Formats: sequence, structure tokens, C-alpha cells
Amino acid sequence: MNTFLIYAFLFFIGSVGGWLLELIYRRFFSNANPERKWINPGFCTGPYLPLYGSGLCFLYAIASLEKYSMIKSPIINKLILFITMAICMTVIEYISGLISLKIYKVRLWDYTKEWGNIQGIICPKFSFYWAILGTLYYFLIHPHIIDALYWLSNNLAFSFVIGLFFGIFIIDISNSAQLAIKLKKLAEEYEIIMRYEALKSEIRKNHEKAKLKYHFFLPFKTYKPLSEIIAEAKDSFEKYKNNKK
Repeated sequence: MNTFLIYAFLFFIGSVGGWLLELIYRRFFSNANPERKWINPGFCTGPYLPLYGSGLCFLYAIASLEKYSMIKSPIINKLILFITMAICMTVIEYISGLISLKIYKVRLWDYTKEWGNIQGIICPKFSFYWAILGTLYYFLIHPHIIDALYWLSNNLAFSFVIGLFFGIFIIDISNSAQLAIKLKKLAEEYEIIMRYEALKSEIRKNHEKAKLKYHFFLPFKTYKPLSEIIAEAKDSFEKYKNNKK
């Protein structure tokens, strides 16, 4: 099968599956959501998280290289494999978070209260979670990936679904990038780091106070200017430089 189609399929499955995983985690387990409300996770509008899609592609590539390992002990070999997966996912998470933080002044997730965190972007706790996910992937998913890809090769009509996904995804990324630019300008104006999830929470609270419907898939759709909401809540955000004298 075409390598591009394989990784496109994996990115599609990983992005959607990761979105569902984050949706459940934030609803039932996240300390950042004490009200236990449904939260649309991530940067995009639609039901997908590209970080997980990229991660699944890397996990597949790493697991596929196991047969070339020269380590004879299967236990040590598996241990190194899972550690490599955790490191890889942590690096992807760090690069994504750092780009968002340094370029757009937006913190997509916040680990600042977690032990051993680096810039609030990565921490040992979530690297451990990545190791667990990598282990689950290896034992529960990877053995069936080949069968899934074989099925895909015999049902190429499904490639239309993948193509449709990427068409919607590209449009969504474009719109989300425009929002990020807008948030960057507001962050620079108020000299703050915009906490993405905290901002969505503020918008939700404003809607609840006004007794208006909150849009799950359009969390930044507001009845009043976004700049006004940010101005009201700016003291709750993170300062990124000293005020000008």
C-alpha cells in the first residue's frame, strides 16, 4: 500500500481517537474542570487533535522498527521501546506547546502546577501517561494495524472519507490560525500569556450569566467582543513581561 495513504489513515485515526480520549479525560478526571462540564479539547474546532494524529504515526514507525533491534532480551527490548515512545511523544508535545507559547503567546495546556514541569509544557507525570498509552498501543492496537491497513487497501472508497477529513481539517487549521493571530495581538496588548482552556471557560461563564447557549464546537463564538471578555479577565491570566513604564 502507498506509504502516504498508510500515514494519512493513521493520522486520521489518531487525531479522532485522541480527541475522544481528551474529551473523556477532561470531563471526568481533569483537575482543571472541577465543574465537570463537557469541554471541546484542543486548538481546532472539529473533533480531532493533530498532536495525537502525529503521535500515532510516530508510534507506528517506532513499533515497526522493533524487528531491527539487536537487543536479545525481549523484556529489555520492550522496555526501551516504551521509553522511546514516551520520549518521542513528550518531544512532540514540547515542540507543539513551545511554538504556541513563544510565537502566539497562547498556552494550549498548563502543567505549571505539576511536579518537575518544564515551562508548564511537559512534565514527568504526563510523560508517564505517554508511556502507558504507548504500551497500550503496542499490545492492543499495533497488532491489528496491519489488518486495518489490509482492509483499507481492499476498500479504497474509504480513502474518500480520509480525503474529506483532510479537506475539513485544512480549512479548520486555517481558521484556527487566524484566531491564534487575533489572540496573539490581544495577548501582546495586555502583556499576558493566553491560557486557551481558561479563556474558553470565561466565555462559557459569560454565556451562562447572560443565559445564552454556549456552542460546544464554536467555543470562541461570543455575544460580545472577545477583546472585552479578555480585558475583564486579564488579571487571571499569566503575565509574560513587565509593564511598560
